[in-house]
Amino acid sequence: MLNIVVMLVGAIVGVALLLNMWRFMKGPHMLDRIIALDTMYINAIALIVLLGLYMGSPLYYEGALFIAMLGFVSTSAVCKFLLRGDIIE
Repeated sequence: MLNIVVMLVGAIVGVALLLNMWRFMKGPHMLDRIIALDTMYINAIALIVLLGLYMGSPLYYEGALFIAMLGFVSTSAVCKFLLRGDIIE
């Protein structure tokens, strides 16, 4: 039963990832693209965690944690670049 639910939720998160990709490509403003990119890495984390549940391996959680750290730093860097025009002062 858990495998079926994990596969169903994975398909739903995959559709959400595709919709975020569309918003990233189509977004009229830069802020729309940043929010779409931020949501895309959150969806990628969810897919990796779901894959870890499906496979029964705890190694996938470390990958999800790594993507979460990289996503936070990259979103902060892009926002700082948009506000000030330079990342490192």
